[in-house]
Amino acid sequence: MRRYHTLLVRLATATVLASSLAACTVGEEFQRGYVVDERAIASVKKGMSADQVLQTLGSPSTVSTVGNRNWYYISQKSRRTLQFMGEQVVDQQVTAVYFDQGLRVERVALYGLQDGRVFDFISRTTPAGGEESNFLGQIFKGVGNFNPFS
Repeated sequence: MRRYHTLLVRLATATVLASSLAACTVGEEFQRGYVVDERAIASVKKGMSADQVLQTLGSPSTVSTVGNRNWYYISQKSRRTLQFMGEQVVDQQVTAVYFDQGLRVERVALYGLQDGRVFDFISRTTPAGGEESNFLGQIFKGVGNFNPFS
């Protein structure tokens, strides 16, 4: 009887450890923004009014800040391989609808992840190139450039 009890405890411990490890390694995929409907985008034609585009595609994700003549529908897919790791953007599609002066569709363009950089629309920041400078780094950089005979 004691032997079966020890075996049962070992099996229960192994099951708990395996299930907790499996919960940490399960990846997730996230879909954010506008869900692209190919037929709806194909039905937007040159010369349509802004109201017709609004009825066809819905509200844009963002609008150009100057003149409100460009509408952008943004869809982003990201993946997280481990539960505690950060997300990585796998795919991003931007459908841009450009209007003329009379708010009639001039053209529709589709942009993918390969066409540009990933933009963080929540914090409204774009990662800059180079390294971030701090106070001590600027002081040491200045010491290296010091020339008393100039």
